[in-house]
Amino acid sequence: MNLLTQEDFPYAFEPSACDACEGNCCIGESGYIWINKAEITKLASHLNLSIDELGLQYLKKVGYKYSIKERVLDENNYACVFFDLEKKQCSIYEARPSQCRTFPFWNYFKENINEVKEECPAIRDL
Repeated sequence: MNLLTQEDFPYAFEPSACDACEGNCCIGESGYIWINKAEITKLASHLNLSIDELGLQYLKKVGYKYSIKERVLDENNYACVFFDLEKKQCSIYEARPSQCRTFPFWNYFKENINEVKEECPAIRDL
């Protein structure tokens, strides 16, 4: 079993468990999927779009930052626009932003361990 750990986090992550999850980290309550300028450039290139086209189709401006848009699935249930609902996987995996790459090792979850355990079946106690 291959477990990923990160310093100062009281849990580990088992990537192979993602196959059974079907995207809990990409579906759920509405939120922000932050993407920075370098990540926008990389994603636009990955999708063969101009930065302006990417922005118009897939991003929303929140203050001075950008977030990837979500689509409404049901009342209070959303999915990242890049989450493939049929395949149950990320359609831009190679170019996904760092917020996605670093899940579940977010500072928020250091204080909210039960929340991440409920959301993510790949969380393992150390």
